[in-house]
Amino acid sequence: MSAADSGEVSAADPVTPAAATSAFVNGHFPRRRWKVVGFSVLAGFLLTVIWSASFVDSVIGDSVANAMLGHDAKETAIAGAAAGIVFAFVSGLAGTFTACNIAVFGTVAPMVGGAGGRWQRVLTTLRPMLWLAVGMVVVSAVYGVVVGLVGTGMPQFDTAASQPGEIPGRLGQSMVVFGLIGVVMAYLGLASLGFVRDPFARIAPRFPNAPLVFMGALVGAFLIGRPFPLFRMLFRDAAESGNPLYGAGAFVLQSVGNIVVLAVLMLIIAFTSGRLQRWLSADPQRLTVLTGAALIIPGVFLVLYWDVRLLAMLDIIPWFPVAPWV
Repeated sequence: MSAADSGEVSAADPVTPAAATSAFVNGHFPRRRWKVVGFSVLAGFLLTVIWSASFVDSVIGDSVANAMLGHDAKETAIAGAAAGIVFAFVSGLAGTFTACNIAVFGTVAPMVGGAGGRWQRVLTTLRPMLWLAVGMVVVSAVYGVVVGLVGTGMPQFDTAASQPGEIPGRLGQSMVVFGLIGVVMAYLGLASLGFVRDPFARIAPRFPNAPLVFMGALVGAFLIGRPFPLFRMLFRDAAESGNPLYGAGAFVLQSVGNIVVLAVLMLIIAFTSGRLQRWLSADPQRLTVLTGAALIIPGVFLVLYWDVRLLAMLDIIPWFPVAPWV
């Protein structure tokens, strides 16, 4: 099998176009692919160093939730299923920029590009978002059903304070889930740049939207590891209800809230200006660089933040560099 057939390109021949194999791999690999990887890894590392969870969770997340709900979201109990549904969407929207949800922005790159009129660009953007939502809704709903049935016995139900030198169950779950998601995203970024085989090379010809459904499933899987305080409130409420339908509905709305800002931003860009699409279409390698970087940066961030920096915060490893304001 040739490199073109497999979706891979050797480092010795980095500019020979290969066959496009999926939405993530268009076959146009830039000459300086290693620089893309190097700068992306560096950006992911620096993002880990400067990221302030307290600022994002409290200053941004809590403020948005409080303003939309009209009361202190953390201090007010969720009163009934209707209130829980509203809380689910609002807390999802408020958690758009949390440390776990930052990886959602890695799903943007495969959706951009294309040309045509204003409404054609909007449709080109909207269709992949709908496929993204399919994977997200399925995983969120299934996890919500599980939480509604057995949630009180799951690690995320625990709210005990973390002790130095120990990994509480809920954070251990976060480390595993986000570590795996980070590795998968980094691998897909490398595949988009032609360093490794495209995992969708065989299935994409028959099901071209499979990569987007898979990315949606990753977004839905954020719920499995999310320690965001407002989400923990929703988790405990769904677990204590014992109602799998309520759990499914609430968790689906939580995930939808996570991508609303991204979806609106992408649609506004598509509707108001075609410059980005025309710029990307002029040279397919630009989309390759954008896709690779958009997947590798959050992938590296997730692994370093949840599997390295967290260990330092728990005094399990001696040190990890953080900015003074963290």
